[in-house]
Amino acid sequence: MWRVLIYLAIIAALAFGAVWLAEQPGSIAFIWNGVSYSVGLAIAALVLLALIAAILLIESAARIILNLPQRLSVASRERKKRKGIQALSRGMIAVGSGDENAARRYAREVERYLRKDEPLLLLLKAQSAQISGDRDTAEQIFREMADTEETRVLGLRGLYVEARRRGDADAAFAHASEAARLAPAVDWANEAVLEGLCARGDWRGAIDTVERRAALGLIDKPTAKRHRAVLLTADALARGESDEEGALASVKEAVRLAPDLVPAAALAGQILGRRLELRKAAKIVQTAWQSVPHPELASVYTHLRAGDSTHDRMERAERLAMLSSWSPEGRIALARAALEAREYAKARETLRPLLQERPSVRVCLLMADIERSEHGASGRAREWLARAVHAPRDKAWIADGVVSDRWSPISPVSGRLDAFRWAAPPELLSGAGTAVIDDVLGDLDDHPGEPVAIAPPQYAAAEEAEIIEPAKLSGPQAPDESAEAERFAAAREAEARAAEQAKADAERAEAHLAQARVAEAEAAERKKAEAKAAEERAAQAAAQEAAREQAAKEQAQREQAEREKAEAKAAEERAAQDRASREAAQRESAPPSAGSTRLPAAAATIPEKPAAAPRGDRAEAAGPETEDEAVVVPLTRLPDDPGPEPQDEPERKRSRFSLFGSG
Repeated sequence: MWRVLIYLAIIAALAFGAVWLAEQPGSIAFIWNGVSYSVGLAIAALVLLALIAAILLIESAARIILNLPQRLSVASRERKKRKGIQALSRGMIAVGSGDENAARRYAREVERYLRKDEPLLLLLKAQSAQISGDRDTAEQIFREMADTEETRVLGLRGLYVEARRRGDADAAFAHASEAARLAPAVDWANEAVLEGLCARGDWRGAIDTVERRAALGLIDKPTAKRHRAVLLTADALARGESDEEGALASVKEAVRLAPDLVPAAALAGQILGRRLELRKAAKIVQTAWQSVPHPELASVYTHLRAGDSTHDRMERAERLAMLSSWSPEGRIALARAALEAREYAKARETLRPLLQERPSVRVCLLMADIERSEHGASGRAREWLARAVHAPRDKAWIADGVVSDRWSPISPVSGRLDAFRWAAPPELLSGAGTAVIDDVLGDLDDHPGEPVAIAPPQYAAAEEAEIIEPAKLSGPQAPDESAEAERFAAAREAEARAAEQAKADAERAEAHLAQARVAEAEAAERKKAEAKAAEERAAQAAAQEAAREQAAKEQAQREQAEREKAEAKAAEERAAQDRASREAAQRESAPPSAGSTRLPAAAATIPEKPAAAPRGDRAEAAGPETEDEAVVVPLTRLPDDPGPEPQDEPERKRSRFSLFGSG
């Protein structure tokens, strides 16, 4: 709205100025070559505006002509840059889709249009080399990027990935440390440095790295506290008995940061128990037990005080079971303590709720120990050992598909900090052959068609059942033991048949997998050939279309040239005719006598009523100036002219008449 009002105000001001200028009675006079000229104020303003417009137009035309080479050069560079960016985009898409040939082709096309040190061009070339398996070329390009200020961190990341691929941990750690020094806020570099320090056992350096990551906001505060607790626990375990004071200080800080961290609580309980600080040790272990019931915590708690009797340890175990609301771990701990105290009935009664469904491996082994301790190597003990072979697995420490009996601060597969979790492992684990994929540049070259090995099930370590040949006993007990031995042998035979059947199924599965891989490879080849043919057809069509456009453009240029030539010829003919007519008119209007001169009609014509017309309108009253209307005016002597002397030749005086009247 305001723009419209401003525009209308400007138009009104211009109109007012034009009207005011037209109403002014003044005129402008100037003398040129002895002749006086006068013109009205409005006409002078219009002439001035026209002159300014002409000067500006000439100046613009001159600027355009002078800047034309530069503009053409800039346009050429922009066109090349546009083509290079388009090829770069297509190359990155080809890298993402895994098309090696297209990626290399677009990389060569980008090299023609862009600079050799273009960062994205280097990245495209490096990834093209990676997906094609050319590691040496990829590493060389990443080194070039690392030498450039703009792409130094990106090049270091690529070198880090390549070093990890070839198993050079020292080089990978060096590249990650340099990247973290140059860009402290880069998360991958800090994480890689943390993994390298943990792999080297430099727990204090790892703690400093965690604190720096937390200060930079790369991880949240709860995660930072958890990582610090894990590293402090690892430091305490590394110190061991050689530096018990330092280990105790580290583990106390770890328990303060993460009270539910089982290894920290167990280690703190052991050290404080040796120092006879039983109350503190019991409090730490009880707090961790309420969060995570763990057999290691139960062992530490029941053996806090050296020299306690088995019944005292059983009472401590019963207290743990009540604290955990009689969880499975609490019942197992109490049953183990009752077994050591030879309270077999209490042990069976404690484990009875766990036997109603499928008992786990530890429960079966514990029942076998109870039967063996009470009745010796009887059939009931062997039965529980046989059931333990097929029983569900108990909870264990699991990290990246690896099941371990011991806790570790880092994963043995990926090196990730705080990777172990206390959970029940699945029946089938894929530990061996698990590919660790890093979310960094160049991981797109992992071929999905390669088979991934699946590890066999890893069960908890259990004692192998001892097979005892049944003795030929006399009396009523011999038939029972013989029947039990036959059942056990039949069970072993059934297990062997099941193993053979599983092996055959695995072989059939491998055969089907091989056939599927062959079919996938053939389909990929067909798709690749079809894509290549489609690209060739598209290229041919594009070439034909370009040829047709070029022909049409040339035809249009020829037609335009012919039209311009015809127009120029017609203009020359008209100009010739005009010159001929003017020459004829000049010959016809030759002066009749020597004492007269020819002036334009506007100079000789006198207005009919000069007094009635204003001075600004004299030019209009004079009429149009044409050569055909020239009037011959005889020269007369002015009144104040004395005339020539008798002895000299008379001089001719110039006419003082002007186009708009006498001066």
